[in-house]
Amino acid sequence: MDFKKLLTGVKEYALITLGILLYVLAWCIFLAPNNLVGGGVTGIAAIIQYATHGTIKIGYTYFAVNAVLLLLAMRSLGKSFGAKTIYAMIVASLGLSVFQNVIPAEVIKSLALDNGKLISSLVGSILVGVGIGISMSQGGSSGGTDIIALMINKKRNISPGRLMMMMDVVIILSSMLFPSYTADGSLMPFTDKFITIIYGYLMVGIENMALDMYLSGSKQSVQMFVLSKKYAEIADYITTELKRGVTVLDGKGWFTKQEAQVLMIITRRSDLNLFLRAIKSIDPRAFLSVSTVMGVYGEGFDTIKGGAIKRKKISKKD
Repeated sequence: MDFKKLLTGVKEYALITLGILLYVLAWCIFLAPNNLVGGGVTGIAAIIQYATHGTIKIGYTYFAVNAVLLLLAMRSLGKSFGAKTIYAMIVASLGLSVFQNVIPAEVIKSLALDNGKLISSLVGSILVGVGIGISMSQGGSSGGTDIIALMINKKRNISPGRLMMMMDVVIILSSMLFPSYTADGSLMPFTDKFITIIYGYLMVGIENMALDMYLSGSKQSVQMFVLSKKYAEIADYITTELKRGVTVLDGKGWFTKQEAQVLMIITRRSDLNLFLRAIKSIDPRAFLSVSTVMGVYGEGFDTIKGGAIKRKKISKKD
C-alpha cells in the first residue's frame, strides 16, 4: 500500500509539473513577447513587467502575490492542497523568471511574433487553460485566482472557470492605468493598449473554456443499460472485478411479452471501453445503451457542495 501510495504521489506531481510547464511556456513564448495581458496573478505580474521596462520580471511578482494568497487559503483548502500548490507555485515562479532568458529569440520570433497577436493569444490561452486544468485535476493549482476559485468551488457548485473569468476581467481592464513598454523600449500607444485589452478578454474566454472542458471531460460519467440473459454473471463481474455498483431493474419486452432484467450501471467515461469489453466477453449478444449524464453525486463520484437547506418545522396546529 505504501508503494502504491508513493506511485500515486509521483504521478500527481509529474502531472502538476506538466501542467505548469505548459502554463509557463504559453507566457514565455506566446503572451509576454507580444505584450499581451491575461488574467490572474500572472496578468498583474505582466502589467508590472511591461511598466518597469522588464526590470521586475513576471516570476518575481507572481511568487510574492501567490505567497500571500497561499497563506490565506491554507486553512480552507487543507495541507495536502497547500503542499502541491507550493510546489506548483515555486516551479511556475522559477519557470517564468528563467525561461524568458533561455528560450532563443529565434524560436519566439518564428512561433509567436511572426504569427501576430491573434494567433499568439489563441495558442497561448489554450495552453494556459489546459495547463491549469491538469494541475487542478491533481489537487494543485498555478496559484492566484485559481486559489480563490477553488476556495469558493469547495463550498458551492460554481464553475471555477466562471469565477476566474470575473476576476480576470477587472485585472485586464486595469492595464489601461499603467504604461506598457515593449522589448525594444518603446512605449505602447493608447490604441495598441486598447486592442491588447480586447485580446486579453478573448484570451480569458478561451482559457476558461479550455479549463472547464478539461475538468469536465476528466470527470464526465456515463450511464449504461444492459439487457442480457446472463445479467447475473455480468452484475457479479462488475461488482467484484470492476468495483462498481450495479442496479437490477425489472422489465418486460413488449414484443416478446417476456419478463427481463435490465442492469443500470454508472461509471466514468474513461472506464467505458473496459466495461464494454467485459460485458461483450460474457455475452456477445447483450443489448447495451450508453448515454452521457450531466452530473453524478454520491459514493465514488462527486459530492454535493454547500450546506443542507434548513427545513421549517411544522407544528401540529399547522
